[in-house]
Amino acid sequence: MDDPVAARETASDGREILYAYSILYPPFCRTGSFNGSRWLIWNIYRWYKIMSPRIEMNIESIAYDAKSLRLYVTMHQIFRIWAIPFFNAPVTLTTVLQLVTKPYPTPHHPNKRDLYFIQSQNDLYQVNEWIKFVSQFGILSLFVFLWQLVATALCVLGAFAFWPVSWLEQNVIGGNRERGFGEAVKG
Repeated sequence: MDDPVAARETASDGREILYAYSILYPPFCRTGSFNGSRWLIWNIYRWYKIMSPRIEMNIESIAYDAKSLRLYVTMHQIFRIWAIPFFNAPVTLTTVLQLVTKPYPTPHHPNKRDLYFIQSQNDLYQVNEWIKFVSQFGILSLFVFLWQLVATALCVLGAFAFWPVSWLEQNVIGGNRERGFGEAVKG
């Protein structure tokens, strides 16, 4: 792709895009970078397409970090499995694409320019999002929601119970900057 932010690939079977991949980290599978990993990634995507032939997707935002060659894409998607009636998983995720640049088409071509290729893909889901893939009608989502409420209450209780530790760190020790022992004692 010429421009990592403007490019939105829509290949029918994805092979044109996947030839650039070397590592894939979807939420339930993992590949590495080895001889044949692109074949493995292609088959994972093929199986996803068999399970859910039509995934509705809406890209919310795209951010490109030129220094680290990373593309961050936040999207909403609705994943439906054809074999399970009434199942759908409306989820939000952020995909991190690690890019590499390579001269195209060859180093000896007079009009050579650098193109961006996807080196790896990492799909990031919040717990309450990925649980939707394994929970019919949101049953497990309720348990995740309740656990998140309990964890929030425990954080608040911990903050009240251990506020002196935080006060000492900020006021005596010096917050986030490093100070010597003598400096900490003097205040």
